[in-house]
Amino acid sequence: MTTTETILPATDPAAPDGQQAAVPLRKRVRRLVMQLGPSRMAATMLFLLVAVLIARFSWQMPLVDAAERALYDARATLMAPHVEQDKRITLVTYNDETLFNTGIRSPLDRTLLANALGNLDQMGAKAIGIDIAFDSPRPDDDVLKAQLRAMKTPTWLAYAEQASNPNTIFYEQQKFLEAFIADVTTDKTKPTSVLFRNDDDDVIRNWPHRPKNLPPLMANALAPVDPAHANFQGNIRFLVPARAAKGQEEPVFANIPIDTFAMPMDADMRAGFSELVKGRYVLIGGDIIDNDQFNTPLSRFPDAITGQHETMIGLEVHAHMLAQQLDKAWSHPLPGPVLWALAALVVLAGGLTSLIDLRARWVAVAFFGQMAFFVAFPFWLQGRGVDTTTLPTFGWAIGWLFGYAAVGTAARTVGSRQRAFAQSALGKYLPADVAAQIMRDPDQLSLHGERRNIFCVFTDLEGFTKLSHATTPETVARLLNEYLDRLSDIVLQHGGTIDKFVGDAIVAFWGAPLSRPDDGPRAAAAAIALYQAGEKFRTDLAEGVPPLGMTRVGLHVGDAIVGNFGGEGRIQYTALGDSMNTASRLEAANKELKTGVLISAEAAARSGRDDLVPMGRVTLRGRAQPVDVFTPRPDLVPERRARIAALVAAHVAGDKNARVTGATALAGEFAQDASIMFLIERLEETEKGESYVLS
Repeated sequence: MTTTETILPATDPAAPDGQQAAVPLRKRVRRLVMQLGPSRMAATMLFLLVAVLIARFSWQMPLVDAAERALYDARATLMAPHVEQDKRITLVTYNDETLFNTGIRSPLDRTLLANALGNLDQMGAKAIGIDIAFDSPRPDDDVLKAQLRAMKTPTWLAYAEQASNPNTIFYEQQKFLEAFIADVTTDKTKPTSVLFRNDDDDVIRNWPHRPKNLPPLMANALAPVDPAHANFQGNIRFLVPARAAKGQEEPVFANIPIDTFAMPMDADMRAGFSELVKGRYVLIGGDIIDNDQFNTPLSRFPDAITGQHETMIGLEVHAHMLAQQLDKAWSHPLPGPVLWALAALVVLAGGLTSLIDLRARWVAVAFFGQMAFFVAFPFWLQGRGVDTTTLPTFGWAIGWLFGYAAVGTAARTVGSRQRAFAQSALGKYLPADVAAQIMRDPDQLSLHGERRNIFCVFTDLEGFTKLSHATTPETVARLLNEYLDRLSDIVLQHGGTIDKFVGDAIVAFWGAPLSRPDDGPRAAAAAIALYQAGEKFRTDLAEGVPPLGMTRVGLHVGDAIVGNFGGEGRIQYTALGDSMNTASRLEAANKELKTGVLISAEAAARSGRDDLVPMGRVTLRGRAQPVDVFTPRPDLVPERRARIAALVAAHVAGDKNARVTGATALAGEFAQDASIMFLIERLEETEKGESYVLS
């Protein structure tokens, strides 16, 4: 029979004059839910639901979507990579000076283009993309057609259709364009789509969709693209010059007037200009005032050099897309479930903030900390390559305000009686598994402990530390939370109390605060289930995640001091004593004994299990007293477990003949079983009943 030894409670220090202790937030929430009443609770929940919907779908809401776009443009501009001039891409453009010199404005001078193509074709360009739609006739069409048919460099001609661009091309133009392209198409000269995707505010932020009836998009056509991103529609990564902040003009892409390449050239002259072209992607198009100009996220803020809100020519947009493709800088939006979770969290944060009962400075810290999160987190994601065009950052702020207002209004409806009741447990924090008992017996709030005979379980995940260095913090956090969730559920399902989490380890016990007759069988069953859950977890890991080792489990039973310990600021319900240390050592011993679960003889005797096999007597690391240990082997038939037990019994009795005979038979039968083979080895190295000292 277990005796109870009470340890005197600590004396609570007095609170400063005129200052009330803070009421725990969780208790305030619980009391608020209990005291609101059905109708007011329904209204509050409806308001919170609206807040979550705003925090999730603000990009699709009128007026709010304008704020979301403005915030995205700020992120895209401030977090845009600052780069030196890209030597892989060259823009060759018709500018206003070109139009003045030729006296031809629309359609553009095609003889000039033919001459430029003739020279570029001999300069070693990797590929040429022409963002000029040949949708109207000119007298010099034959000159250009002849040059296009003669191209040896892969050349891509702009193609557009009325269905995709109803405001830029009409039916007759499309028919002429199709006939022109068909007349010049060769193995080297082919059509390419120049379709853009403008948002409702006429700003280009994302890659366009690719209708099946259109040829490949210019960036995809010029350079190979991996199939996984052949239809990429995420945000365009716009680049800014690295030297612009110093007041020096060096654009991201070299922009050379087409006149430079259209002049008559001999071999030496072409060789001199070839360094501007050789091995590069050449994009040809217009850089003309008030023509083919587009707004981008960079247009929202003044340019660092000119101080103006600069637009971007379509040719340069294609260049940014091509550079993004060459760099494989594909962004990915946060998954829908994550956005739902974040929406719920910000609304919850707003509601909980309204319930904070702390000093003013801590309330300010909580408030400004959350505001800093709303501001900094989206920029951090943008900088990490996350597509934030669907991130409802302004919606989060509105959802937070709605959550704050909804819960705050509900809290203010609670009368003085409810507030007085809440203040009866000021500043106390209790773990969930003892909350019900505390509600029944408020005296348990005092700091005290008692001696209990408990079953202690320690777990540890092999290889998690190595994993934390081999993958991203986000992946580590996700895997750890999923792993601990699975193991925590097992402990609770078997009636155990979770003491604490230590990294990837769980400490749990049975026998407190409530003691049950079947605590031993429950604890042993939980120990085995924890090991099995760990094995399933590591087999369920997604492809690409470094492998994990087994989950090791140790179980022991003994006396411990159990109760609330800590102080006024925080109370933890925990167990202290030698039995906890022994369980921890048993868990660690699994590694050397090549087992997954080790149960002390004391716990095994009360486990009610018949599938345990003895693993000999060992002296645990840091311990002086030997321990007889067992491991569950439900995979073995009773006869095989009995022969293992007979081998250990022969060693204890000092019967060398029986031990040698049994070891020889088992060695042949369990040659692939590392734990049994090491058991045989240990028994051979020790004398009658002697323990094996673990290193």
